[in-house]
Amino acid sequence: MNTPSRLPLRSGQEAPGIKRQHTARYYAHRVRESLTTRVSKLICAIFLIILFVLGIVAFILWLSLRPHRPRIYIHDFSIPGLGQANGFENAEIIFNVTARNSNQHIGFYYDNVVGSVYYKDQRIGDTPLLNPFYQEAKNTTIMYGVLSGATLTVNSHRWMEFLNDRSKGTVIFRLDVTSNIRFKVSSWSSKRHRMHANCDVGVDPNGSILASYKNKRNLLETQKAPRHQRLPFCLSLVSSRFSSC
Repeated sequence: MNTPSRLPLRSGQEAPGIKRQHTARYYAHRVRESLTTRVSKLICAIFLIILFVLGIVAFILWLSLRPHRPRIYIHDFSIPGLGQANGFENAEIIFNVTARNSNQHIGFYYDNVVGSVYYKDQRIGDTPLLNPFYQEAKNTTIMYGVLSGATLTVNSHRWMEFLNDRSKGTVIFRLDVTSNIRFKVSSWSSKRHRMHANCDVGVDPNGSILASYKNKRNLLETQKAPRHQRLPFCLSLVSSRFSSC
């Protein structure tokens, strides 16, 4: 009798119907891998949620505490006796400015505040305006300045230049207000920043501020000091009434 021929099995090929049996060590390894993957995903998800919550909290705090810079306004500027030919003998410049803190929860520590007056980019006088002080939130501080005598350098030649400009209808000066300030939030205070506010201001033949120089917007710039950061702006304002920046 002829016996049916059987095909030989290739090496590495299992016979049909035979399932591979895995050891307990294999299953334990698979379980550990699965647990590790799940734990890693859980940790990443928790980390991302924490970052998301912290981002929202930081954004809310920034909206509520973002600092507004001090706003400097010229309220008055005058030169009595500008029309007098020998007025330089008793020359006097009178001005007052206001510093407005419009923040809700942030105060400012000011160092000494100094006011300086320039004519054709030449300083003709400066004077202290205020000693160091603390300005609370939503507060306005008035600063008065008078330049005369030793604090005002005006000779007969300079006075004649004033009179020549006066004959044209306008005499232009520049007022600078400088100080170092610190921001205060609750019990925390920032480093000192250099505040430099400057503005051109014109007076009429009577020595009073011109209406065309009222309510001008501020010009903002950024400067840094060698030993401490300056405030990230320079205010340039010419205004005799209170207006927002």
